[in-house]
Amino acid sequence: MIDSVQKKPGFFETVRREMRLRNYSHRTIKTYLSCLRSLVGYFHPRHPRELQSEELRSFLSYLMEEKKYTAGSINQVINALRLLYVELYRREFVLGTIPRPRKERKLPDVLSYEEVLRLVSAVQNLKHRTMLIMAYGSGLRVSELVSLGVEDIDSDRNLIHIRGAKGKKDRYTLLANSIKGLLNRYWHEYRLGAEGWLFPSYTPDRHLSVRSIQAVFERAVKKVGLKKAVSMHSLRHSFATHLLEHGTDIRYIQQLLGHESIKTTEVYTHISNAHIANIKSPLDILVRNSLDLRGDTTPKLTDEVQ
Repeated sequence: MIDSVQKKPGFFETVRREMRLRNYSHRTIKTYLSCLRSLVGYFHPRHPRELQSEELRSFLSYLMEEKKYTAGSINQVINALRLLYVELYRREFVLGTIPRPRKERKLPDVLSYEEVLRLVSAVQNLKHRTMLIMAYGSGLRVSELVSLGVEDIDSDRNLIHIRGAKGKKDRYTLLANSIKGLLNRYWHEYRLGAEGWLFPSYTPDRHLSVRSIQAVFERAVKKVGLKKAVSMHSLRHSFATHLLEHGTDIRYIQQLLGHESIKTTEVYTHISNAHIANIKSPLDILVRNSLDLRGDTTPKLTDEVQ
């Protein structure tokens, strides 16, 4: 009898196993492996072990200049390289001099109350409408939304238990009191049990895909003729911004959103118009003063501008 020889795992399988041992999320594993495939393809047939700092620099320059990678994507590549060279190969000096590109600071588009209402009203399907309302009313990431279980809804405490969210962290967020009736109607109509997926796919053992609900949102945006560059994630941005505008402490918003750093949440202070709306334009002050000093017989500045 011939003894079977176990085949040695290849490069990508080895990296995948190492990430699993470090308890990386499925999404991070997928992203890092994609980055490393780009590296291997660029330097083929050379092995990544042979590469030096300047060669990695040229690879990153290629991604930025030729492939038009954003700063965020380049940082993901650098994270993947750090895993490979620092944690696996123990060669920290290879990445020590490689700088990270500065991210562009773009403020996300936020929906007004009226726009949220128009979008939700444009969706007739009960399941899809419930999902959009819950995404906005609870500030959920789309991946968190589709992964909800029936048992994650705590109606008595008005809370939703988010399990294994970004960074593999659990948290609680708000369950709007006003959505309970809709949720109850949806639960009965779709004959859901006491446990299992809250938003199941056509096959009950799987939840609805992220892409499915994103497509629903995109069709709604097109239907109402909204011109803003928005996505499902904009409902989460709008949740946070509207809370801030109503005076909710930013530290509570941070907890509800599951942000590790308060700096991530602070972006909404730049979007909120609550304080800006109370500031008087110098033009208004000029008009007011001119009327006070000269009386109503003087032509109004606003009329002259028109």
